[in-house]
Amino acid sequence: MTLGRIKLVVFDFDGVFTDNTVYVSQDGVESVRCWRGDGLGVAKLKEAGIDAVILSTETNPVVTARAKKLAMRCIQGCADKLAMLHTIAADAKVTLDDIAFVGNDINDLACLEAVGAPIVVRDAHPDVVRPNFHRTKADGGRGAVREVCDLIVEAQRVV
Repeated sequence: MTLGRIKLVVFDFDGVFTDNTVYVSQDGVESVRCWRGDGLGVAKLKEAGIDAVILSTETNPVVTARAKKLAMRCIQGCADKLAMLHTIAADAKVTLDDIAFVGNDINDLACLEAVGAPIVVRDAHPDVVRPNFHRTKADGGRGAVREVCDLIVEAQRVV
């Protein structure tokens, strides 16, 4: 895995930007908890010329709101993440080897196995942890996104 060649980072949302907890009010409104420092990490990626996208299986207004706040492209309601990953790569004119994918659960596995830089958060489900995947020191929703952004930006400086 060569982080120095990464041109695009694709993030799952639940369990990566969040700690995988969902709060549901009596009115059925969902909310989640995100790590504020992750936004600064995403900004560092953009400053380094590296694009970032959120790719989520679920459709949820909270994901839209967070993506808007971070000025990130957000694709939701995606049943086939790998097919969409191919579309994202083609739109960005990059190969899958130029992509880092950050995930945490089995619906991310096909994407993780397809990209040049597969990354799982420290508390990822054991079914997606592989010896060749980078594993963050931080848990999802606890700075893992910022950690990934910092690693990639630093690797770009070294190249």
